[in-house]
Amino acid sequence: MFGNFFKKEETVEETPIQWIKCPKCTSLMYYKEVEAKQNVCPKCNHHFRISAEKRIASIVDEDSFVEHDSTLAPVDPLKFTDKKSYKKRIEEAKAKTGKSSSVMSGSCTIGGNEVEIAVFDFSFMGGSLGSVEGEKIVRGINRAIEKECGFIIVSASGGARMQESTYSLLQMSKTSAALNRLHHKNLPFISILTDPTMGGVSASFAMLGDIIMAEPGALIGFAGQRVIKQTVGVDLPEGFQRSEFLLSHGLIDMIVDRGDMHQTLSDLFKLFKKDKKVIVTEEVLEEEVLEVLSEDGPEEIPEA
Repeated sequence: MFGNFFKKEETVEETPIQWIKCPKCTSLMYYKEVEAKQNVCPKCNHHFRISAEKRIASIVDEDSFVEHDSTLAPVDPLKFTDKKSYKKRIEEAKAKTGKSSSVMSGSCTIGGNEVEIAVFDFSFMGGSLGSVEGEKIVRGINRAIEKECGFIIVSASGGARMQESTYSLLQMSKTSAALNRLHHKNLPFISILTDPTMGGVSASFAMLGDIIMAEPGALIGFAGQRVIKQTVGVDLPEGFQRSEFLLSHGLIDMIVDRGDMHQTLSDLFKLFKKDKKVIVTEEVLEEEVLEVLSEDGPEEIPEA
């Protein structure tokens, strides 16, 4: 359905050799040269897929991240089986990544600003959204509301996890409802879209950010290009579903290089903090005006 975007792209840490070939410009580079640029190609700026741990390290203040809900693990309520059982797929994903789900969530600071964050890891079952992932996101939102701080989701996902059927689809509404509560508390939500952000993830919380930013060249959409082309019966424009295409059509707010992400987030949270003070001040003034009006009573309207 989603074309070849599920095709595995080797991350730097998984590459057994000392040289890395960029899939975009085909340049051959020494792996330390790529690592020094936070897993970004120094020749063409291609952003390699990275693990949740590396993502967190590149975004948050040093040694500030504290993980929460790491013991939450998926179950198999439907006893789902395709070529393999869902239980077997979970075991294989755990063995491969050392994680129990495709989301790491926790508390951190960014530029000294307290933030709650949830980060998807594509290497765990394609970063798919299941019950555990949805629960981690909602718990993170609840912590942000309790602490009165901002919330970030870094998406790298193929969409809802088919092995959980309706259970996974319900996470779309569950997380969206939780983000609505965050919005009504005047707390910022920043959504960061990375390669790929597809399916049910792009159709729910990933596109609900107060600020939606993406990495360069990230694949972002719902259905795959092949399905869309077969449905509409016309050739798709060049760069379709890439972050640059979405920015030019107003679907995202900005494209930020990985190396600039930390500073950009720090600046945004400082701006949101100032805006929140303005909002609170306006609310206080409105309450004071209403009190004065209620004390003076309604103004008499003279008869015509």
